[in-house]
Amino acid sequence: MPKSVRVLIIDDSASVRQTMTAVLESDPDIRVIGVASDPFVAARRIQEEVPDVITLDVEMPRMDGITFLRKLMAQRPVPVVMCSSLTVEGSETLMQALEAGAVDIIVKPKIGAADHLAESALRICDVVKAAAQARVGGRRPRAGMGSGADDGKKLTADAVLPPPTGRAMAKTTEMVVCVGASTGGTEALKDFLVTLPANAPGIVIVQHMPEKFTTAFARRLDGLCEVTVKEAENGDPVLRGHVLIAPGDRHIMLERQGARYHVSVKTGPLVSRHRPSVDVLFRSAARSAGGNAVGVIMTGMGDDGARGMLEMKQAGAFTIAQDEASCVVFGMPKEAIARGGVDRISPLDQIARDVLWAANR
Repeated sequence: MPKSVRVLIIDDSASVRQTMTAVLESDPDIRVIGVASDPFVAARRIQEEVPDVITLDVEMPRMDGITFLRKLMAQRPVPVVMCSSLTVEGSETLMQALEAGAVDIIVKPKIGAADHLAESALRICDVVKAAAQARVGGRRPRAGMGSGADDGKKLTADAVLPPPTGRAMAKTTEMVVCVGASTGGTEALKDFLVTLPANAPGIVIVQHMPEKFTTAFARRLDGLCEVTVKEAENGDPVLRGHVLIAPGDRHIMLERQGARYHVSVKTGPLVSRHRPSVDVLFRSAARSAGGNAVGVIMTGMGDDGARGMLEMKQAGAFTIAQDEASCVVFGMPKEAIARGGVDRISPLDQIARDVLWAANR
């Protein structure tokens, strides 16, 4: 039996600490070993027992979360998940947290409609378990947790759109690149995109991230890259030199009209436990682009994208998985490889080169 993931919750709100404890301990694979109202209390707790994962509020008295995160990463690296309210203003700060070494972002749970709270709890628990597997500051990933691929309750992409017709589409001159990533993906995507030239093929990305934060993420990347990066809107065209990032809490699908591609952005059920789902994007690419597509699957826990990548390959696309050594969490690429959906396994620093080669082959 795998050991439970031990979590320390740091938040100045007693009600948030209580709610987070209840949410996390609803998962039998997670155990809350302590709570702290500020980083100074947390530091004493960590001296007593080092947790597998820390959930960390951004704004706290005496020391803010970002400052504590930087000190922690320098002295005793532990996977940290930032916990924030759902605000556009806060999302800019959280981008700094990801740069400083945070593994992922979750939104503080709010009591509301039962289905919304259930989805929120599902994401929080999944992110914490993924963080326990993360490589942080040379730390070895925690052993014992599965990929989540055997959860029979998960909806597949069938819940959003039908499977590809089965016949590969003939190649045309325009190529489109579809990318999926989760835990560790924000920094991996940055490393990938900053190396692309301004005339790179059009790219559509699913990064598992809460709503509102994808806006700040896209803006941050746009300021770093030669390609133009934006959060996708329904009907946006897929153009050379442009990158579209799926908005948090919305599925994104590639659609074709004549020789041109555009995206459809819409809500829907969680697919492979996610919204947006990589499986949904990849299946839509298999249906609409076939051999005109390149698929890339990057770091992340679970199996979202594994089915869709196999469908892309079967439809004639060239598919690439990030290698284990460069992944923060190897779950998603590992599942795609295991299903036979991957043509090439590449380290992160070679994925851009391989994408350009595949798009021009």
